[in-house]
Amino acid sequence: MDFFTVPTLTIGVLYCFFVIAHDRRRILHCNVTKHPTSAWVVQQLREAFPYDSAPGYLIFGRGTQFNEEVIDTVKCFGIRPKRTSFRSPWQNCVAERWVGNCRRDLLDHVIALNERHLKRLMNEYVRYYHDDRTHLALAKETPAGRKAVTNSGIGGRIMAMPRRGGLHHRYDVAA
Repeated sequence: MDFFTVPTLTIGVLYCFFVIAHDRRRILHCNVTKHPTSAWVVQQLREAFPYDSAPGYLIFGRGTQFNEEVIDTVKCFGIRPKRTSFRSPWQNCVAERWVGNCRRDLLDHVIALNERHLKRLMNEYVRYYHDDRTHLALAKETPAGRKAVTNSGIGGRIMAMPRRGGLHHRYDVAA
């Protein structure tokens, strides 16, 4: 779990909170706020891990919003909290990689207007990330499990389907 900042059109700053599963690179929870507090983070964790679905470990940074209240809540869920070392982003490399992808794929091309707009953009991006974006670490599959389509030499046409308003595309072999 981690935060990253997003500038808005009105020169404000929004904070995007996310929880990512390391096994399949799935985004378990994503939300946006203007003012991240520990109470808000605790509520997001409750939403991220409903019905005893909590993982064994939770890696998080050294942000001030991850204080003792958050750590106690994480422990109540039966999760072992693991805080990264000071100035060591490589210790949570899966989360850092997702932030970089999100910035390159979406936030470098779109300016968020407000909190509601960024929340909608992030929900659409998470859907694209799960269903359409392949990963080398997952053997060219998506986090949702869609396998890469290969053209078996029969000369089939490749069909491009626009995603994210045409910003990205999904390619499949036409029938």
